[in-house]
Amino acid sequence: MRAKQLSVDEEQTYAVVFDQGEEVVAGLTSWAAATGIRAARLTGIGGFGHVMLGFFDPAVMDYRRIPVEEQCEVLALVGDFAMSEDAEGPQLHAHVVVGLSDGAARGGHLLSGEVWPTLEVLVTQSPRYLLRRHDPHTGLALIDLDAGA
Repeated sequence: MRAKQLSVDEEQTYAVVFDQGEEVVAGLTSWAAATGIRAARLTGIGGFGHVMLGFFDPAVMDYRRIPVEEQCEVLALVGDFAMSEDAEGPQLHAHVVVGLSDGAARGGHLLSGEVWPTLEVLVTQSPRYLLRRHDPHTGLALIDLDAGA
C-alpha cells in the first residue's frame, strides 16, 4: 500500500492506493492508526479478487456474511473513520457496491476484501474527531455527536 498527503489545510486529504493481493479493511485501519486519523470520510474505486460483504440482521444482532468469490469492480466504496470507546485507534465503517461480470451488483457492509488489481481510496481527515459508543438497542457502535473534540 502507498499513501500520499494531498492537502495540508484544516481538512487533510490523502490518496491511499492498494496493490494486488492486499487486504483493504486491515490495511486501511492500520494506515489510519499510523497516520493519526481520528475522524475522516472516504471514497474509493477499483477491484476485488474476492470480497466479504455483510448485511446487519437485527434478529441476531450480527452481520450475515455475503461472500463474492469472483473478480468484481468496486463501483462505490464509501465510509468513515471514528474513534471507539470499545477499541483503541480509529474504527472503519464502510459500505461497498461491487459489479459482477454479468452487470449484476452486490452491496453491503465491507467486512474484508482482497484487492485485484488495484483500489484507489481518497481519505479526507476532519480537524475534529468522532467517537463511536455501544448502542445497547442495536448492539452496534454508533457515532455519538455529543462526544469528541
